Amino acid sequence: MQGRNVAVTGGANGLGEAIVRALAAAGAGVAIIDRDAAGAQALADRLGGVAIAGDIVRREAAHALFGRAVAALGRIDGLVNAAGVYPRRPLLEITDEDWEFDVAVNVRGLYHMSVAAVRHMREQGGGRIVNIASIDAFKAHPQNAHYAATKAAVVSLTRSFGLECAPAGILVNGVAPAAIATERAKASDWLAEHAAHTPLGRAAEPADIADLVLFLLSERNRYMVGETVIVSGGMLFA
Repeated sequence: MQGRNVAVTGGANGLGEAIVRALAAAGAGVAIIDRDAAGAQALADRLGGVAIAGDIVRREAAHALFGRAVAALGRIDGLVNAAGVYPRRPLLEITDEDWEFDVAVNVRGLYHMSVAAVRHMREQGGGRIVNIASIDAFKAHPQNAHYAATKAAVVSLTRSFGLECAPAGILVNGVAPAAIATERAKASDWLAEHAAHTPLGRAAEPADIADLVLFLLSERNRYMVGETVIVSGGMLFA
């Protein structure tokens, strides 16, 4: 990734942070886009990236954030849509506000950032976009119907963007992980249960997913378009 620049939404912590670290270690310039301004700046200070604080859920704001990334790094060769929320709530307790929040972050924000990236990448002759979906788009789990629906939308958007953008040399793909052992997840009561139902007997480490994202962003990925790679440790088939 030497000489390539990548913008990562939700890059201040969790899986987004792991992706930022993997990119920096591979020599890429990284723009860390996150609502957590302090967290993004602290990570940028450690890794040499650029912190860009803001919210992606409104079109104008998202496009402005991407523009700031371009201005800071000169050009953007890749975008990782890692920003997302993971609410858990019983089916009959999901409110309209829950729906609106989940769709705003997981779907609308991803769409706005991707459109901004496509416009930029089309002018420069190509690029890569990687969307973080979830195994929940393919396998139902209790208390996350609204989250699963948004991630199914991410899979669909990945296909549509991939189809339309491939002729311009922009390869759009996705990654659908199962449970990931982020610091926040380790403090929850569901991570161990997920691990127990995984043939490998453990949840994914953030680096397990970040390494795949790195491949999809790199020039080594030459022929994948609109695909979502499931990374579940075998859970999908268990």
